[in-house]
Amino acid sequence: MDTPEANVHCTSPDGRVYVGWLPEDPGAWRRGIVWRVQVRPDHADAWTQEFGLHTPSEAIAGFVAALVAGPIH
Repeated sequence: MDTPEANVHCTSPDGRVYVGWLPEDPGAWRRGIVWRVQVRPDHADAWTQEFGLHTPSEAIAGFVAALVAGPIH
């Protein structure tokens, strides 16, 4: 899903993984981030990883690929 501001939000079919590209989110920019990954495992605490403007997109792609390749329990 994208928003009128050109932000993009993706959620896994089971709702446990969210990836957001937030180039026009004022709250994200104030904190210096443009990417947000949120994970809600079945039997563990939820966690969030955020990436800044200067993080290479290849690094983010690798992070997300490793995340979805492994089980999220």
